[in-house]
Amino acid sequence: MEWNAENLQFLSQCFLHTLSPAPEPRRRAEASLSEASQQANYGLAVLHLVAEPTVDDQIRQAASVNFKNHLKARWAPDSSSDDEHTITEAEKEQIKALIVSLMLSAAPKIQGQLSEALVLIGKHDFPKRWPALLPELISRLQNASSAGDYAAINGILGTANSIFKKFRYQYKTNDLLLDLKYCLDHFAAPLLEIFIKTANMIESTNSSGGSAVVLKPLFESQRLCCRIFYSLNFQDLPEFFEDHMNEWMTEMQKYLTTNYPALESSADGLAVVDELRAAVCENINLYMEQNEEEFQNFLNGFALSVWNLLSNVSQVSSRDHLAVTAIKFLTTVSTSVHHNLFAGEGVIPQICQGIVIPNVRLRDEDEELFEMNYIEFIRRDMEGSDLDTRRRIACELLKGIATNYKPQVTNLVSVQIQNLLSSFAANPVGNWKDKDCAIYLVVSLAIKKAGGTSVSTDLVDVQNFFLTVIVPELQSQDVNGFPMLKAGALKFFTMFRNHIPKPMALQFFPDLIRFLRAESNVVHSYAASCIEKLLLVKDEGGRARYTSADVSPVLPQLMTNLFEALKVPESEENQYVMKCIMRVLGVADISREIADPCITGLILILNKACENPKNPVFNHYIFESLAVLLKRACGKDASLISIFERSLFPSLQKILGEDVTEFFPYAFQLLAQLVELNRPPISSAYIQIFEILLTPDLWRKASNVPALVRLLQAFLHKVPHELNQEGRLTQVLGISYKLVSARNTDEQGFYVLNTIIESLDYSVIAPYFGQIWSALFTVLQGKQTGRFIKSLLIYMSLFLVKHGSKNLADTMNAIQANIFQVILVQFWISNLKLITGVIETKLTAVASTRLLCESPALLDAAAVEHWGKMLDSIVTLLSRPEQDRIEEEPEMPDIAENVGYSATFVRLHNAGKTEDDPLKDIRDPKEFLVTSLARLSALSPGRYPQIINQYLDQTNQAELLRLCSSYNCAIV
Repeated sequence: MEWNAENLQFLSQCFLHTLSPAPEPRRRAEASLSEASQQANYGLAVLHLVAEPTVDDQIRQAASVNFKNHLKARWAPDSSSDDEHTITEAEKEQIKALIVSLMLSAAPKIQGQLSEALVLIGKHDFPKRWPALLPELISRLQNASSAGDYAAINGILGTANSIFKKFRYQYKTNDLLLDLKYCLDHFAAPLLEIFIKTANMIESTNSSGGSAVVLKPLFESQRLCCRIFYSLNFQDLPEFFEDHMNEWMTEMQKYLTTNYPALESSADGLAVVDELRAAVCENINLYMEQNEEEFQNFLNGFALSVWNLLSNVSQVSSRDHLAVTAIKFLTTVSTSVHHNLFAGEGVIPQICQGIVIPNVRLRDEDEELFEMNYIEFIRRDMEGSDLDTRRRIACELLKGIATNYKPQVTNLVSVQIQNLLSSFAANPVGNWKDKDCAIYLVVSLAIKKAGGTSVSTDLVDVQNFFLTVIVPELQSQDVNGFPMLKAGALKFFTMFRNHIPKPMALQFFPDLIRFLRAESNVVHSYAASCIEKLLLVKDEGGRARYTSADVSPVLPQLMTNLFEALKVPESEENQYVMKCIMRVLGVADISREIADPCITGLILILNKACENPKNPVFNHYIFESLAVLLKRACGKDASLISIFERSLFPSLQKILGEDVTEFFPYAFQLLAQLVELNRPPISSAYIQIFEILLTPDLWRKASNVPALVRLLQAFLHKVPHELNQEGRLTQVLGISYKLVSARNTDEQGFYVLNTIIESLDYSVIAPYFGQIWSALFTVLQGKQTGRFIKSLLIYMSLFLVKHGSKNLADTMNAIQANIFQVILVQFWISNLKLITGVIETKLTAVASTRLLCESPALLDAAAVEHWGKMLDSIVTLLSRPEQDRIEEEPEMPDIAENVGYSATFVRLHNAGKTEDDPLKDIRDPKEFLVTSLARLSALSPGRYPQIINQYLDQTNQAELLRLCSSYNCAIV
């Protein structure tokens, strides 16, 4: 795309129409831009438009967003992208030559977009493929510094800050360290220079009573310098920064101790100062964590400065970031070798009274969040994302001090808890926040045991605290009174659920069920979460503590209240309640009386979600609940299947008919479950679905494929005869060929082929083996990934155990003479030991053993070496420790908060396919191996011990001897 007047007009009009409120012109403009973006130099043309001063600012801003997104998609597309229109090297060089100057001269909103675009380029090209960038930034920084142009200075520093963020949190590799050295060699000195110059300007402006307008850009510049300092120091302490540590630390400490009246007199100005102070606290915390020895000369001064700063930081939420970073620094000091700073008389009590308790107490902001945004409140309070809140970090400080001063901290906090509870007892209505504070201290200071969900505490006797402090809240008849206190009590019950004896916990089950009717979204969410977590508790030996017998007496009321909770405003899509429904249905005995209202309730919720699927976690648990209800109710009472079909089919048809693509994978998994539950002959409705299943369009979206394969497997198992009618087998094989030929779906393709082998008679599929092997060998020539080869090996093994080694060899050799021998030698023998999974290990070991004892390709005198190597691989495979061979799955994996619809397929745990063992008649593959070898050796005495000694290593020889002894066999 050339940059000329015609294209200027075309692009301007397109970007103008993308801002239109009317959908039709907006869609047309977006389609035109999408088509234009495939032309060479499109990105360059858009960048010229962004720089064109005669064009309206709104259009230029829209163009800057499009430019950034164009670069994101096409500068360095990942391997999974099917977009062939990447930006050419020539265009890239022209963009890199223009973007810095354009960014610095642009209006702020456009500058932000171009800065992000520059960072995107830098992520891939800097520094190796963009050596001119850093010198250009430094040159412009020095020119702007000489001119005193802090708008330009801050634009350059902001860009440098974004580029240098790559040095944070990344693994330390040689390439990363070389890039870091390059940046340090060029940028460390100019950074210090601008930092000191700006520090002097701040000092003189502040002492002369300068205005906030002058100081604000100077403080922003210092904040950016501090953030760059953090990035450049993150991996190691650079020599330059060690040599100039005194200059850096002297200036940084001033910002913690100096007042700036011109700025601090307004909320906006105070926020600017606090952000710089917080950046300083992050820097000294980094040095305390990583460069303790070099930093120790500055430690006492900074510790005192931070202490004094915290004593003056008010409780307003705008100062939270500063408070949190400052407390975090003291926490790091408390666990270091310099913890004796806290050993002085009265220091720990001062910290408790002056820092911890004030920051743990509920504030108005907390109450507002509780009432107005319950999801965010729970995310912080219950789910552990509150590390950057004052309440949590204050408790982390206490934990840190307790690392070296546990008796003092325990005694002090225990007394404090009792004082808070006494204050509450004196005036429950007025001092309820004191009780909340006491409960929060116990919960937050609990120690979580490694690798489990159990917690412990030395602050209180858990059972006594539960009975005296928590139970009165649980038994309160007013479920809506003092909701934050109720939430704290429910959180305690949840946290210490392993410590509460079963009889005691069961006594309060009815109270938990009552709280599901609370008006507060947080309270009924916590009640649901508490019930759900209680049902997961395991006693020794992995036995569930709470069973269906414990749930049955309260089940009708429990299910009623759970569904009622989903009718409360703001809780219509409450994921904690829906997860609890799923968990209860997974534990309880599901009678028809329970199943009917549950299926009705879930279908109503599902139909509502279909209108606008916006909460992926909630929606996942809807489908898990439906799946577990299907599995447990219909497994117990087959007559319920027809009821489920009548209820579910309209919703599934709605999903497929109205193109609710987010739910396609779930719908296919539920349909697979229904197919498997049915007994042949299945209804015509399923046959219609089978026809739809074979349409190619459905298979184009990657996230659909695993669920479609799951459904196809269900049909193949249940109605194999339908497959051999009306050309369906050809269609299914066509689908499988496409799947195996694509890198991201090859395993799914093999699942289909395996199911065909398992389900159909040999006579039915024999005519197609030529096509099948041709397709597989074509892929094998083009790519030899480990996953594909293992899948191929499993497929060949399944073929062999079903239809014999002769048919396997003959059908393969019909494609190309002697290809079976080639595959055996090059792929089978060498990759056999890599197989995992109990059924897969057994299948491939038995198939390989049969080849050893039956196949002319291995029994021939000329194949002695291959025979020996095959046996060595089988012994290696079977002698691996059990845990290495088993691919474990969690009982019910938690669905992450950030699960999305478009990213990947999400499997329904409760609709999972039961893996069938194709070799049920063979109990033990090890026994099968040695008994087969014994029979073979008896036919040629003396031959095989010699081969074993030659081709098996000593470990495998010893293992084979042990197996023979265990199963009372001998290789003669």
